[in-house]
Amino acid sequence: MITKGSEEGYIKFTCNIEEEEIDIPREIFNSLNYWRNILRVKGWIGTYPDGIGFGNISVRIPGTNQFYITGSATGSIPALGHNHYSLVEDCDIQKNTIWCRGLTRASSESMSHFVIYKSVPEAGAVVHIHNLLLWKKYLDILPTTEKKVTYGTPEMAFEIERALKEPSDSNVIVMGGHREGIISYSDTIANASELLIKLES
Repeated sequence: MITKGSEEGYIKFTCNIEEEEIDIPREIFNSLNYWRNILRVKGWIGTYPDGIGFGNISVRIPGTNQFYITGSATGSIPALGHNHYSLVEDCDIQKNTIWCRGLTRASSESMSHFVIYKSVPEAGAVVHIHNLLLWKKYLDILPTTEKKVTYGTPEMAFEIERALKEPSDSNVIVMGGHREGIISYSDTIANASELLIKLES
């Protein structure tokens, strides 16, 4: 089944989805939900008053570039079930296309997650949050994508790929053209989340 478009804002991309239940290993599922809840309570993942969701997290399947990611338009849901996650199996950034499996479409930010997994073999998890104060504080301080490049686009994925090559040991990228958007990566979802929390200090 092929669907086009995204429920997160107005970004258009092609999502080839096999609509079927996916079985997420218990340890991965529990870790995803635990840290998503922490970030959601902080207001870094959620839904704006107009109903548009923001923020997403993912965990890589070891030894592959495939990953489980929170589904599109799930920001308002307090606790996610397996049906609220998607397994991204492949991505073609040039064609603005992803292939996923699950009962919900993968986030339009899946390309940004994919390029990190592809570029950083040791990355086991990626976290994308919204926080205006941190965004303003670290804009152009930490590796930052071009301000003219919007989120959920192939251009953003390529900008992240470029930012990954900048000298930095922060494992955090500020999305210059995506107001409030910050993305982190690390070996585990816990470490990726804690990198962002430490930015508050």
